Amino acid sequence: MEHVDVAIVGAGLSGIGAGCHLRDRCPDRSFLILEARDAVGGTWDLFRYPGIRSDSDMHTLGFSFKPWRASKAIADGPAILEYVNEAADDYDLRDRIRFQHKVKSATWSSEDERWTLEVEIGGAETRAISCGFLYMCSGYFSYEKGHTPHFDGLERFGGKLIYPQFWPEDYDYRGKRVAVIGSGATAMTLVPAMAADAEHVTMIQRTPTYVVSRPAKDGIANFLRKILPDPVAYAITRFKNVQFQRLMYQRTRTHPDRVKKRLLDMVRKALGPGFDVDKHFTPPYNPWDQRLCLIPDGDLYEAINRGDVSVVTDEIDHFTESGIQLKSGEKVEADVVVSATGLSLEVMGGVRFAMDGEPIDFARTWTYKGMMYSDVPNLINSFGYINASWTLRADLTSEFVCRVLNRMQELGVQQCTPRLRSEDAGMEPRPWIEDFTPGYMQRKMHLFPRQGDHEPWRNTQNYARDKKMIRNAPLEDGALVFGPSSAAPPALSRSA
Repeated sequence: MEHVDVAIVGAGLSGIGAGCHLRDRCPDRSFLILEARDAVGGTWDLFRYPGIRSDSDMHTLGFSFKPWRASKAIADGPAILEYVNEAADDYDLRDRIRFQHKVKSATWSSEDERWTLEVEIGGAETRAISCGFLYMCSGYFSYEKGHTPHFDGLERFGGKLIYPQFWPEDYDYRGKRVAVIGSGATAMTLVPAMAADAEHVTMIQRTPTYVVSRPAKDGIANFLRKILPDPVAYAITRFKNVQFQRLMYQRTRTHPDRVKKRLLDMVRKALGPGFDVDKHFTPPYNPWDQRLCLIPDGDLYEAINRGDVSVVTDEIDHFTESGIQLKSGEKVEADVVVSATGLSLEVMGGVRFAMDGEPIDFARTWTYKGMMYSDVPNLINSFGYINASWTLRADLTSEFVCRVLNRMQELGVQQCTPRLRSEDAGMEPRPWIEDFTPGYMQRKMHLFPRQGDHEPWRNTQNYARDKKMIRNAPLEDGALVFGPSSAAPPALSRSA
């Protein structure tokens, strides 16, 4: 059986970043990156729908160690994919990546002090690979299916139904009437992109979303790159944008009414007095209770003002032969319907986990610093931010993995496990993500680990706090136990 020190699952932003960190900080450790698909890129290789782009700036979505040099900070999918591939080449990762290697199960043996992975290769043969440490970088949603609500009468529809996650290659929608169902980041991207060539695009939303327009190009970043070395300019811009994101989010928590008014005033200014902003762009919740959508250079507003795009806020009653019948009685005629109705969340890439023959139910564990799980050895999962750029936390997590691996080597031990301490008894359980209520999260939140009411059993979703807790706090904190004594006590992970 092939064995490596570290197995990384996933070759997207998180997985490639993990490989780069290991090359730099743990150069003597052997590792593999196991990727179910046949290319580097993860999300940015999977999604091919029109206009695919980042929904945050690339100076924070990019890696901490690799400057983003393109002029557009809100970048399109191909540019991001090129960036991730450049990182893989910069750190000579190609020979460490195994494509079409889908991890089906992972089993920990306390006796052997290692994980054994059941890996499906090319959809056919199955092979076992073992590793001392398992680093999950498989993202948080299913690549095989999105969220697909039931639509009455769909079988009668005579046009084409498309799911963005599985966009047909070279599909020609020029001159067609398009209906996009949804109001999240995918819909906000698709609608103005398709409007350029379609006869007309109608965005059908049950509930509005908060939208903010920002310039696609960061003028300060591009100026700094002219006068400073790229790494310095990138670091300054990254710091600036992190602080902006942090302050913006904090204000939504402390002064939600003021932020709401400011956001809606910006929409009214962009769309003019004749547009019903209250109906179509005013959600029934506060900003950042659900994700706030970013649009570059007001492209959605421009498409609406040109008359190329209509927004309909209503509920779908049923599909007809020629489109969609709404509950209000209005009809939307469409040749093409795009169901941008959200992602289907998945815990740990859908991999089946077991420890010494017993299945691991992650929903009954406590999360350690938002990346490890009580009584589960040598396992770290990369899960980014919902209120800031994903890679900010992915970078912190990879730094932590390297710190742990190097400390294990210094101590001459093979195991590292988070354990509840006596002072953690009676800890109040809290959901994996707090104060965030979108449907795609709420549908699957019960499957995720619990967090506690104090550190280190917190998933803070706060970059400043995470830097202190993950990057700067001592590894030996009484909860993270190094060595064989860290083997799980009876059934702790599987008890309530």
